[in-house]
Parts: sequence; structure tokens; C-alpha cells
Amino acid sequence: MTTLKTGDKAPQFSGLDQNGTSHTLADYKGKKLVVFFYPKASTPGCTAEACDLRDNFERFKANNYELLGVSADSAKAQAKFIEKYELPFPLLADEDKSVIQAFGVWGPKKFMGKEYDGIHRTTFVIDENGIIEEVISDVKTKAHAAQILK
Repeated sequence: MTTLKTGDKAPQFSGLDQNGTSHTLADYKGKKLVVFFYPKASTPGCTAEACDLRDNFERFKANNYELLGVSADSAKAQAKFIEKYELPFPLLADEDKSVIQAFGVWGPKKFMGKEYDGIHRTTFVIDENGIIEEVISDVKTKAHAAQILK
């Protein structure tokens, strides 16, 4: 799937969040950035992951981390997800999949014996200088914060 690995420069991405606010890699210079890709807002696994990150948000802030979620959902779906679960971080509505493809997390998947293309649940931890510190492809949705904040 993704060809990005630890030590690589993060892609120079640009995307709009649930409110139409633009986010780029440059916006986060000087901070650590956690970019987590998830298949679909408000589904059980994605909700567990987002809520675990929400519940540990103060720990992320205390360690100079910003969080940014990304899926191919519409801005309206992302806004509902944030509102319903009181998520304190922005979610990019990457409907054209430009950010998803820049990070290489779109590709063939299997579910219940069917093959289809979709988002591979993957998290990238990017350092203050835009270098990838870690790629987490085996995401534990209920304990994802612990995977990041070791």
C-alpha cells in the first residue's frame, strides 16, 4: 500500500476541513502532526478510533501534537461526525482523494469476500520539520492514542 516510510518527507498536502477551512502541511511547521486516515465517518471502527483520540486530546496537546483526520466523506458528514462525538480536531473532507492519494492509502481492500478500492486505515506521525517519524498501518481503533503516545 503506502510507499511512504519513516524518514521520508511528508507530502505537501492541501485539503478543506468540515468548515471549508484549508489545511496544508506548512500550517503545522514547528508542531508534531498526527494525520490519521479512516474509511468512513460514524462507522463503528472509525468512531472508536476518533473517540480514543478525543479522549486523549489533552495528552496530545501537552506533547505539542496537532491531530488531523482524513476520509473521503463530505464536509457535511465530517461536521456531523464532529458534532455527534464532540471531536476537538479538524477532519478533512477529501472527496477528490487528493490527500488520500498523496499519502498512498487508497487501494484494493477485501471485506466479507468482496474486493473493492478504499481507504486503508493508516496513521502518519510527522515531526516539526515535516519528516515522517512513524507510519502506523496496524491501527488498534480502541487504543490508537497509546500506539502514538508511547
